[in-house]
Amino acid sequence: MDPDLLHSLSVTNRWEALLPEILLGVGAILLLFLDLLMPRSRPRLPAVSIALQLIAGLVLISSMDFGNGGGTTVLFGGLLAQNSTGDWMRLFLLTSSIGVTHLGGLFLAGRNLVKVEFHHLVLVVTASFMVLVQSNDFLLLFVALETLTIGFYVLVAYRRTSRFSLEAGLKYLIMGAFSSGMLLFGITLLYGAASNPGLPATAVNPLNFEQLGTFIAASGEFYNNSTNFLVLFGAVLVLTGIAFKIGVVPFQIWIPDVYQGAPTPVTAFLAVSSKAAGFFLLYLLLQGPFAPLEFLVVPLLTVVAILTLLFGNIAALGQRNVKRVMGMSGVAHAGILLMGLLASLKVDWAFAAVLFYLVTYALASFGVFEVMAHLTGEEDSDQDLDHYDDLLKKEPFLGGTLLVGLGSLAGIPPLAGFIAKLLLFYAAFQAGMYAVLGVALLGVVISIYYYFSWMRAAVTHNPFLEDEERPPLPTPRDPALGARLLMGLLTAGSIILGLYQGFISF
Repeated sequence: MDPDLLHSLSVTNRWEALLPEILLGVGAILLLFLDLLMPRSRPRLPAVSIALQLIAGLVLISSMDFGNGGGTTVLFGGLLAQNSTGDWMRLFLLTSSIGVTHLGGLFLAGRNLVKVEFHHLVLVVTASFMVLVQSNDFLLLFVALETLTIGFYVLVAYRRTSRFSLEAGLKYLIMGAFSSGMLLFGITLLYGAASNPGLPATAVNPLNFEQLGTFIAASGEFYNNSTNFLVLFGAVLVLTGIAFKIGVVPFQIWIPDVYQGAPTPVTAFLAVSSKAAGFFLLYLLLQGPFAPLEFLVVPLLTVVAILTLLFGNIAALGQRNVKRVMGMSGVAHAGILLMGLLASLKVDWAFAAVLFYLVTYALASFGVFEVMAHLTGEEDSDQDLDHYDDLLKKEPFLGGTLLVGLGSLAGIPPLAGFIAKLLLFYAAFQAGMYAVLGVALLGVVISIYYYFSWMRAAVTHNPFLEDEERPPLPTPRDPALGARLLMGLLTAGSIILGLYQGFISF
């Protein structure tokens, strides 16, 4: 190998650029040592994990360029690319993991489950998410994606004594392996096409996003690489693999069972972090190597968005289990996000609206999951709407947090969810996506029913619950000071961002 090539590659190996991820990885190992050497400190593991994440967040913030949109810096020989938008997404994922860690502390308290492994896996998966959203090469993309997926295999089935959790883990394993296989097959086809010496404009590194995009865009008098069958089939398989991760139709079949069976903190992790990272990855591909395939990708994803919006909202109508409600409503939100992502191909500011939507969705979702964590019994997979009967009267703080979170998810003004939906709807209108916009508006109307059913249960007393033969409803846990502060911040965020958004800039 040419020594000059090795030197040129090593020059771009700036490990300080990955310092937040390195800190999370080191912190994950540190937790294992703390648990081994200081067993009496186990109850403090959530606090130690959150402290490590806060340190990583401060390091990340100190390296971010807030005043400048900046360009993209390619590192590690083209494997990784950093820019201001990617840094915002890294910060978003890191912040979400703090919420998951807090939920994990609530969930594991009083349960006969190992604790350190949960917090260890959360740090490892979060670091993998942060590397994933900086991917500039299919090799790094696949390694990071599989690392976090393997972590989720364990987290979903974390309650080994629960039939629901084990069933969810098995289903997630099967569907995750299937989607990974399709993704890898698609990458292989793209690699084979772009490295074929019989085709024009062969790429030196076909796995690199820029070089693959240049190859696909190449055309001449007698050839057009963007219409090559291997390229088209490979791109569709890659998009299919990512569609499984974000849970859009027709690859959403795993969501209701996995959301119900997984521990509540893991459900929140899947609902927020996994969805956000998946959509950002899809954005990188649509704006990068798959940009020349817009003639195929846009109609295909438009149909997917319409079906996702319809299925998610209609399927949520008949759900009584609140975790399944969150799962199917999450499918509907994925349809709205996909609509905004497609609009961003034509409207410059639309992707900033997608990022804002993710922020509002995270605030509302974590608020709801916090309430669920305080209301769950020993088996958290069977939370019913009736469990929230008269919650606002029993626990006003929990009831108020739930109402604001659900109201924001439903898009009720003046909460942040309303503004986020309004921005994406306007972006879709400017992009001329009238069919998807009409279906999205219909979906919002449908969603009012299942969100309001949950809200009604929280503020009214159900007379049918007076039957003495019915099992007693769980008694809500009184939130600790830290939980009250967190829920207060989430609720305030949903209200403030609904009234004023000027201090957020992506």
